[in-house]
Amino acid sequence: MFKEFREFAVRGSVVDLAVGLIIGASFGTIVKSAVDDLLMPPIGLLTGGVDFADQFALLKAGTPPGPYVSLEQAKAAGAVTVNYGVFLNNVISFLLIAFTVFLVVRVVNRLRREEPLPPSSKSCPFCATEIPLAAVRCPHCTSELPKAA
Repeated sequence: MFKEFREFAVRGSVVDLAVGLIIGASFGTIVKSAVDDLLMPPIGLLTGGVDFADQFALLKAGTPPGPYVSLEQAKAAGAVTVNYGVFLNNVISFLLIAFTVFLVVRVVNRLRREEPLPPSSKSCPFCATEIPLAAVRCPHCTSELPKAA
């Protein structure tokens, strides 16, 4: 059983998956920082200095009762809130991650593109089977092939 586990663990696809998860987790923190620290402040400035992370709808006041200036203050009071600002931050973060992954996959696909190989065979005009380009007689129907121009 240990031998099977070792073979499974060092298989190329498992190692690739582990590397992808580690890089993905690190990439997630970078994108979260980009959203929270770079994208949201200008959007907040455009909306009058509003920080989306502190946008919430109060469903039930806590102790002491509101109004609450920030989401942290509402949570500390035990208030029940709908945190649509945090949700908006997460949606923007997801869109940025999805777009960045799209760009990375696009670049990788461009690097992977290979030029098509020149044809190494042709079709016999008499029996339609694939034969080598240099053939002068079809090995299947034994017809003489026309000379290439």
